[in-house]
Amino acid sequence: MSKRNSQERQKPNDYPAVESHFEKILVVVKATPNPSDKYRETVCTAGVTESGKWIRLYPVPFRYMAYQSRFSKYQWVNFKIKKRSAEKDFRIDSYEPEIAEIHPIGQPLPARNWIERKKIILPTISPSLHHLEEDYKNHSVSLGIFKPKRINDFIITTGKETWSKRHEQVLTQGRLFEEQPKPLEKIPFTFSYDFTCNDSRCNGHRMQIIDWEIEELYRNMKQQNPYAIDAALEKVKNKWLTEMWAETRDSYLIVGTIYPNPTYNVLGVFWPPR
Repeated sequence: MSKRNSQERQKPNDYPAVESHFEKILVVVKATPNPSDKYRETVCTAGVTESGKWIRLYPVPFRYMAYQSRFSKYQWVNFKIKKRSAEKDFRIDSYEPEIAEIHPIGQPLPARNWIERKKIILPTISPSLHHLEEDYKNHSVSLGIFKPKRINDFIITTGKETWSKRHEQVLTQGRLFEEQPKPLEKIPFTFSYDFTCNDSRCNGHRMQIIDWEIEELYRNMKQQNPYAIDAALEKVKNKWLTEMWAETRDSYLIVGTIYPNPTYNVLGVFWPPR
């Protein structure tokens, strides 16, 4: 038996069944859309099950889905899911949704006092990124949430301004009788946190943020004034550094790996008031 298979047999309890079934999940994060040869565009979505397990849902062609199937963050959704095959994704928490069977339930949990959100999210917190890395090594658990000791900096890096030719072709190809969303704009920047874990083993981390919301904030600011790029970036930094990590907030990082690499990215920030 391979090391990977041995670890899967020793997997933690309470993860959803492997076979196709309906699972009620609280959607917590949606990553930035990426071009896909098969789906044109996909979004990696993650949330918490009723049993308190973080799971990943992929692929989700969110902007191409039927309107009644679209969901918001912090909304309960009834997904028909099955475990992704080991050949596609060995991570224990990766599941594949059936796109035609995505059913949002009611309204998103309110942000007025965060109480309902905290009831679900806070019991899932890990002590540090290092504990999550151990879970990944031992059980292929690749999602989690933890409270860093300190956010040292918010880093903005200049990137490519356009998609590759291949990705451009994928994103622009139309399909007959299908409503087309606006073209996916390439953001020419990456955003990262430099932070320290609350762990004696920590020498510091730099981690890219791939939350859809951070790119949407930049797009909205740029749309208001296309020539004020510096002002748009300053608005993003103010929100994701000053506001989210203010002393009045009890903030946590939600992280996950990008298959097949063990490198973590920030999927989102959970930042209820103290």
